Amino acid sequence: MLKPRLIPCLLVQGGGLVKTVKFTDPKYVGDPINAVRIFNEKAVDELSVFDIDATRHGREPDYRMIANLANECRMPLCYGGGVRSVAQIDRIIGLGVEKVALSTAAVEQKGLVAQAAAHVGNQSIVVVIDVKRTGLLRRYEVTIRNGTTPTGRDPVDFAREIEAQGAGEIVINSVNLDGTMLGYDMELVQRIRDAVTVPLTVLGGAGDMRHPVELYRRFGIIGAAAGSMFVFKGKYRAVLINYPNTTEKAAFLADAGFTA
Repeated sequence: MLKPRLIPCLLVQGGGLVKTVKFTDPKYVGDPINAVRIFNEKAVDELSVFDIDATRHGREPDYRMIANLANECRMPLCYGGGVRSVAQIDRIIGLGVEKVALSTAAVEQKGLVAQAAAHVGNQSIVVVIDVKRTGLLRRYEVTIRNGTTPTGRDPVDFAREIEAQGAGEIVINSVNLDGTMLGYDMELVQRIRDAVTVPLTVLGGAGDMRHPVELYRRFGIIGAAAGSMFVFKGKYRAVLINYPNTTEKAAFLADAGFTA
């Protein structure tokens, strides 16, 4: 039986593991390889790693770092950051990465998602939609380049578009809630869930396991991703890589209505 996924999301900047709040003020929290080793021991469902500066600074993906992560990782790995071509995607998949995430390039390069899905299979192509609420009316808008550039695109329309192009998964990332640990944007998730049938993962805002459980209860089989929740502990946000053990996770899933 398929079950919801619980996914740590690691942000990398300059080779180090960082954490942001609302896509700003990145703070160094450790070494990504050490974090992967800890998550290996904790048997996480899958892992996402995003280089938050690659696209904004026009850099190629750091293939050496990606290879090191893939060699160390014992769970399905998704990488994103600086990916702008099918050739880059092919190279990253060849390093042992299961999924490649597109974000800015999916907006700016029409047809790239379709080309990539046809080349490596749609199960390996993830599109991350960074969404910000803006203006007096607090409308949802797709942003690119690590949340720094508005596009004027409605996330629901864009989600439909990339699903039609062949994206195998969509990650909805709330810029406004990133790092706040206040909970997911359920209204945004509902709008996207109503619009597409492709597997959906939600990122931005999770602070403790109550938030993924609420997400699972409302939307069923869905991916709950988080950064701060898995790298900080306690009210003072001490850096401590954490993830529920098998018994704890089973209890959370049961609370959400899923049985072993």
